Amino acid sequence: MLKHWPPLSTLRGFEAAARLGSFHKAAEELHLTQSAISQQIRSLEAYLEQPLFFRSGRSVSLTDAGHDLLSTTQALLQQLAVGIRRLGQYQKPNQLVLNTTPAFARHWLLPRLGDFRRRHPDVDLWIFSTDEVPDMTTQTIDIAVRDDISSQAECSFKVLHADRLYPACHPNLLAQPQEQRSTLHGEREMDWSHWAVEAGIDVGQRDQGLNFSDPGLLLDAACAGLGIALVSQLLSRQARANGLLQPLVEQTIRGPNWAMLTHRDSETNARSFNEWLLSNLENDSPTMPG
Repeated sequence: MLKHWPPLSTLRGFEAAARLGSFHKAAEELHLTQSAISQQIRSLEAYLEQPLFFRSGRSVSLTDAGHDLLSTTQALLQQLAVGIRRLGQYQKPNQLVLNTTPAFARHWLLPRLGDFRRRHPDVDLWIFSTDEVPDMTTQTIDIAVRDDISSQAECSFKVLHADRLYPACHPNLLAQPQEQRSTLHGEREMDWSHWAVEAGIDVGQRDQGLNFSDPGLLLDAACAGLGIALVSQLLSRQARANGLLQPLVEQTIRGPNWAMLTHRDSETNARSFNEWLLSNLENDSPTMPG
């Protein structure tokens, strides 16, 4: 591996000359003199210790090494240009970066995003969904809404919603005998052992079956008729409204607490989203007895 990179300017000069087949045209494109382009190419060739162009009067053509370097240089410059353009997203004055879980983003937030956009068209919302809890002190995140977070430095912390869980499946699955229904298993509170301790009701769950680490995917599987699952009341509202999910019993048990972290430097920009979020969560009042 090279200890030092050649100057970027020499690579830009080389790429333009190789692509255009002319030092003169490369100079015009880069707003330089032809002698400056020639000097850049000579400097690059000296650095690489081999010629990159065949020169015949004013005509130039690439050597084999030049052809090889051209493809590499074009890919490098293209990637660099894309990366630099992407940095512009961090300079948007109305940008708001929200971190949340994939399950919350897909099952709760996405069905309501149209309403938020209508109410706040000036907010440039960036949804950054991750399985891992973010570090708000080192990452560029304004708000985090998750069921697995606690207080962090430089952030305000607020519990938003105490979730409830219940066993459910696709309505078509209820036509099958209980012993023939598959069982879907999740992690943490979505594990059936939590239901056994908290509710103690046998709904036909079995120890074996499909297992999911993502509660959103677990909910998708239940809606697809793959089996019975212990699902989040908050995340499943849209699925129930669409007729894709039906509870097996009316009993619910305690689930995780959904909470919000707001970085102190983002409190002003985050106010409209926070107010909208709290209003919608209040509208999601329980529809089943606890």
